[in-house]
Amino acid sequence: MSTTTQSSLSRLRWAASDVATMAQRNLMAVVRIPSALVFVIIQPVMFVLLFRYVFGGAITAPGTSYVNFLIPGILVQTTVFGAVGTAIGLAEDLQRGLIERFRALPMARMAVLGGRTIADLARNILILIVITIVGFGVGFRPEGGVVAYLQASFVMLFFSYCVSWGFAYIGLAAPNSETAQAMTFPLIFPITFASSIFVPVQTMPGWLQVFARNQPVSQAAESVRGLMLGVPHGNSTWITMAWALLALVTLAPLATRRYRRAA
Repeated sequence: MSTTTQSSLSRLRWAASDVATMAQRNLMAVVRIPSALVFVIIQPVMFVLLFRYVFGGAITAPGTSYVNFLIPGILVQTTVFGAVGTAIGLAEDLQRGLIERFRALPMARMAVLGGRTIADLARNILILIVITIVGFGVGFRPEGGVVAYLQASFVMLFFSYCVSWGFAYIGLAAPNSETAQAMTFPLIFPITFASSIFVPVQTMPGWLQVFARNQPVSQAAESVRGLMLGVPHGNSTWITMAWALLALVTLAPLATRRYRRAA
């Protein structure tokens, strides 16, 4: 093995170690402030109970029960909302001056952003498990099988991870965590509520259906729902993966450049 190759592998191992260290640091913060995690879990549970028992009787889903239609959508919504934590966490680090301290350390530049996004991905996995348990408790019965359920989980987690790089840019552009949160919701609410997460798209006004049917969150919801329930879902999985990769290749460089300026 050449010296150049050995040097490249050494840098990769160093960078991976730094990313893992930063991810562990962010996860430890969640452990030390469990109230924040509890709030993140309670919100989707409230959505499940609200739509299952309050609105569910007035909403019909084609070809399945409403609870089977609802839970995959709630899972997608929860993981996308979980990505907002990337913006808030980075804004807090920037506000406290931690970003400049990290830059002064002998660590890979990608460690701060990579560690934050991976830690938020791990948190999303925990929340996905919790909401799945709650879903089974309220009558959710996926018929696609275990493998399809795991495939659906991978699709939504990968999608939310890629989207989190856009929220990383917002967190670095915001002066504080409160502003970062305020900046994310005008972006995230239209694509989650004007989607197929809670209701079938065909029940919406015609002018809204065009947007709701083709936007990325609806495609993710249709993919996850189709996989979990074992029903045809067209090309929604491939379209979701394409949206995710597009978000990653465009938003990750933007966030990285913003980090260099912010730091």
